[in-house]
Amino acid sequence: MHKLPTFTAQHGCAPSPRRKGLIAWLARSLPPLACALVLAGCTNLAPVYERPTTALPAQFADNPEQASDVDQLAWRNYFRHPELQTLIEHALQHNRDLQAAMLQVAQARAAYGIARAERGPAVGLGLESQRALVPGDLNLSGQPVISSQHQLGVGFTSWELDVWGRVRSMNAAALHSYWASAEGQRAAHLLLVAQVADGWLAVRELDWRIHLAEQALATRAEAQRVFARRVEVGSSSRLDFVQVELLWQQASTLVAQLQLQRSTQLHALGLLVGQPDLALPPSTQPLAELLPLAPLAPGLPAQLLENRPDILAAEHQLQAANARIGAARAMYFPRIALTALGGTASAELDGLFTTGSRAWTFAPSISLPLFDGGRRKANVQLSEVQRAQAVNHYQRTIEAAFRDVVDALAASQWLDTQLHSLQATEATLTERARLARRRYDAGATRYFEVLDAERDLLTAQQQVVQAERALHSARLQLYTALGGGSAQLPPPAAE
Repeated sequence: MHKLPTFTAQHGCAPSPRRKGLIAWLARSLPPLACALVLAGCTNLAPVYERPTTALPAQFADNPEQASDVDQLAWRNYFRHPELQTLIEHALQHNRDLQAAMLQVAQARAAYGIARAERGPAVGLGLESQRALVPGDLNLSGQPVISSQHQLGVGFTSWELDVWGRVRSMNAAALHSYWASAEGQRAAHLLLVAQVADGWLAVRELDWRIHLAEQALATRAEAQRVFARRVEVGSSSRLDFVQVELLWQQASTLVAQLQLQRSTQLHALGLLVGQPDLALPPSTQPLAELLPLAPLAPGLPAQLLENRPDILAAEHQLQAANARIGAARAMYFPRIALTALGGTASAELDGLFTTGSRAWTFAPSISLPLFDGGRRKANVQLSEVQRAQAVNHYQRTIEAAFRDVVDALAASQWLDTQLHSLQATEATLTERARLARRRYDAGATRYFEVLDAERDLLTAQQQVVQAERALHSARLQLYTALGGGSAQLPPPAAE
């Protein structure tokens, strides 16, 4: 005979008030059942859950310890531009990926409801009537007899007494799976907000770059007209005109390239918000004025464990895997099931409600496979391996979250430095272009020097706008990496 393994129970017998009431009712109605019901829910073979330790630094590099309330900062308070808020609201209502995440939560919730229902008996009402003709050679009278039997009762069939905690472990696993799905929806919510904000920033960055390029194009078109007239009257060389025309062509090409990028980015943004025909009027406002994003305090690394929805989802998945070990271990022990019926029985229909027609049936059953080819052992091993995988996934999620934060912090720091350097370069090139034009007007230099200065100035202006957008994106990434606004999202319901 297969030797039963020994496991350490997680907690002792502690029936809930609801279960105590059910036991008391059944004890009055079905006396033989009372003692058996007391055994239900006395053991849990799942291992005691302990949060895995992860080696995280005491604080983020190059950042002092400072409190962070990013999880309390709702996206409406961080992204204050009305147009962006409208786009985010539309995306939260119509984005297909977020809707898929919500359906996964609904599916997990329904699965948890099924698992929870297994803890109690399914009580039903049954009415059975039977008439039979018994031949004479099968009864003592020797004459054919017509017999009748009618039963009316309330009861349940094959209700498993959860003595070893198998049903409770599966219920706990389903609950944590549901919570993991709910946290996954919160993570998808936060990611969608960040994607819409980043896509909107990309469109507005291109708007400002197009505005600068069109200003340069208009200036060069006017210079082209002036030099064409000068060539006609013989006051300027053909070479100067060709150089001015080349500069105009370069600006025209840049405008076309930027317009193409804007159209592509706008289509991607429309797909995110669930509005394929999205149209945004061009903006001529710098990014720093259009959407000022304040720097964020990173807080401590340990706060990630409480703020990031993806980390919380990974921990719930780990707890679900831990509970499934208890269910697998319980299969080593006998399965006790009960079938019970209480009601009335009579040979005549009108006798079902007369005195003395009371009847009850109590049929317990115990089953234990003696040989299964190692299936139960393999099932326990499988559940333990799945828990180890969940631990690994949980730790990798924490490490990835830590990297997201330090990358965003580094990007914010160095992009801010780079932006200030580029702005200083832009100011220098602006002064250079002004001086070059003055020298040309005074006849001290050829127009080529003016063209070269204006070309470098346009390039610097484009780089400054790109650096501003990169800095905004880094702050946006930090907001997301710290679990921004997660406390403002709907939490998973506990039942």
